Amino acid sequence: MPRASVIGLGKSGVAAARLLKREGWEVVLSDSNTSANLLQQQQELAQEQIIVKLAHSLQLDDDLPNLIVVSPGVPWDIRVLVKARELGIETIGEMELAWRNLSAIPWVAITGTNGKTTTTALIAAIFQAAGFDAPACGNIGYAACEVALAEKLPDWVIGEISSYQIESSVTLAPNIGVWTTFTPDHLARHKTLENYYDIKAKLLRQSHLQIFNGDDPYLAKLGVSHWPDAYWTSVKGQEFLVSEKGFYIEDGWVVEKLQPNAPSQQIVSASALRMVGAHNQQNLLMAVAAARLANITPDAIEQAVREFPGVPHRLEHICTWEGIDFINDSKATNYDAAEVGLASVKSPAILIAGGEAKPGDDSGWLAKIQTQAAAVLLIGAAANAFAQRLQEINYTNYEIVETMDKAVSRSATLAKQYQAAVVLLSPACASFDQYPNFEVRGDHFRQLCQEMLHIM
Repeated sequence: MPRASVIGLGKSGVAAARLLKREGWEVVLSDSNTSANLLQQQQELAQEQIIVKLAHSLQLDDDLPNLIVVSPGVPWDIRVLVKARELGIETIGEMELAWRNLSAIPWVAITGTNGKTTTTALIAAIFQAAGFDAPACGNIGYAACEVALAEKLPDWVIGEISSYQIESSVTLAPNIGVWTTFTPDHLARHKTLENYYDIKAKLLRQSHLQIFNGDDPYLAKLGVSHWPDAYWTSVKGQEFLVSEKGFYIEDGWVVEKLQPNAPSQQIVSASALRMVGAHNQQNLLMAVAAARLANITPDAIEQAVREFPGVPHRLEHICTWEGIDFINDSKATNYDAAEVGLASVKSPAILIAGGEAKPGDDSGWLAKIQTQAAAVLLIGAAANAFAQRLQEINYTNYEIVETMDKAVSRSATLAKQYQAAVVLLSPACASFDQYPNFEVRGDHFRQLCQEMLHIM
């Protein structure tokens, strides 16, 4: 019986292990951590004849596996994986394993620095409104291998795919590839912007049809010379399209132009989408483009767009207290996303920011704070460094409050003091200093806001 080692006991790793077991592999699942929750999972998986080793890192000893499958959070260049590849052991990511089981089904794959989750969720909603079984998976919804484990396979797979997942996917070749934005992120892992770009570009090169955000400066600069067959989008109108075919907004409508000499066609009113912000108009364009390239009717598109509620943790309206909106943008884990968050809400705002800082250019975000934020409350490991950056731009109306509990209670007081329209959690940071992930951080903010509503 062939042996497979799966690294990482998250949702993706467990699904990969189950899929391999179903295919007749002997499976060992390892995780460097241990906890009560992981111990419980270990017992459950043992009943399925899947061996789980906790507080354990894969060792390449005499009994070598035939296959290694890596969860998305595991760096691709750790020593054991480099050695495995040198030894000729096939090493793939969970997404690649899913693709090998689902490649007979058409995929829409969405990647990009920001905007992925909203665009993915909206595409899935449109495909589902058109009657397709089209689950969202990858970085959103199901692990891709969970989709492959389903009793009945879907009509389409709608995958939000990170650079980590692309890096470890060899043969993934979607029908439709979507690239939302490109700005510096994950550079601690990818080292250079060029490496990060090349990884993203690999997915698009292997896609049959390609959709690009033409309002993204980096992507637009590369333009038709790099991507001659792509469909481009622009919220600014037809004259701003990078090429002669694509999707744009004109007179309040999403308009398609599928070929250079083809007539244009109005598809859906841009105001049908309830989500705020110019970036969401761009997300709408890319979602409509994917749907139209899959021959979905304008009627189904309009129905889905009108009913689309938005995405948790991305400019999510939590509550209104005494006329002040509390908005959860916990998914803004880098400066660009946080800048978009501030630009999308009414000002003046009380901003809650901080966490585990990432490398990147913070100048646009800081400029937006100067014009939009009445006060800034700083939490987490980055609080002191952010305070210093704010001082350097002569922004003095900040307080280091350290925890989310203190930030939420203080924000209500400051919002009244400054007659702020909004309290915005938009951290510009990863969450790992205080929370397991950005979702838990956003859920804590939501819980605190709702408790405050009942107290006050």
